[in-house]
Amino acid sequence: MSGSSPAARLQGLFEGRRLTPTQRRIAHSLVRRAADAPFLSSVELAELAGVSQPSVTRFAVALGFDGYPALRKHLREVAPAEGEPDTEPAYNEYQQAVLAEIENLRQLAGLLADTGPVERAGRLLAGSRPLPVLGLRAASSQARGFGYFAAKVHPDVRVLDEGGSMLHDRIDAARRAGASALMCFALPRHPREVVDALGYAREQGLTTVTVADSAFAPVAEHSDLLIPAAVGTGLAFDTACAPMLLGRVLLEAMCDGLPQAQARLEEFDARAAARGLFAG
Repeated sequence: MSGSSPAARLQGLFEGRRLTPTQRRIAHSLVRRAADAPFLSSVELAELAGVSQPSVTRFAVALGFDGYPALRKHLREVAPAEGEPDTEPAYNEYQQAVLAEIENLRQLAGLLADTGPVERAGRLLAGSRPLPVLGLRAASSQARGFGYFAAKVHPDVRVLDEGGSMLHDRIDAARRAGASALMCFALPRHPREVVDALGYAREQGLTTVTVADSAFAPVAEHSDLLIPAAVGTGLAFDTACAPMLLGRVLLEAMCDGLPQAQARLEEFDARAAARGLFAG
């Protein structure tokens, strides 16, 4: 663990804990601000997570500490920051948003040092016929992008990017057709429909693989395998570079489990060239 990032060390502190939704928000806030976490007061952390100060104290106790001061002391030991926080030159809000996304990608790179979860996800997705891909509202573009590329190598991909009363029906149809796994993209503000749909999919026997902004997201309890990728929150609307890249990584892992993947790609390229499909 000594060579891992501060965010990865914080993730390790929280993993396996039975946390309430409020406590998951606090944990998520600490992971997002891993470099500053050892310096945050209980009041600052409460404001950052949008919770009350007593909630921060209860969070520390839930982790086995006497109170928040003891937790902060522990954070300084397991996730030390280099020097004092905020010592870099001032950047404007647009630069800060880009730099925050770069940090999110660094955290993802550190997480991917352990290839086991991604490889397991790739096998599950490759083995599901059909493969339903779920993503609503903010995550719908992630689901559609994943589905677009997955369809080039997977024989039957079904994108579920619309909610409503038909969503469970479409999950039922995929299960009856032989689906064994479901791929889900879940991003803030986490529609209740996604949480319900994931729970329903598991009830129907599907193994759920989820890309979410945090290991403590509301979808966690309904995910058999959740791989986190943080979103940027510095602009009016969240940015999702890390979840998108993680989706492409999962596509790569899925291709490794599909023996005909390369042949399908070559066949598509040949057809596209014959049709003059692309200008360049």
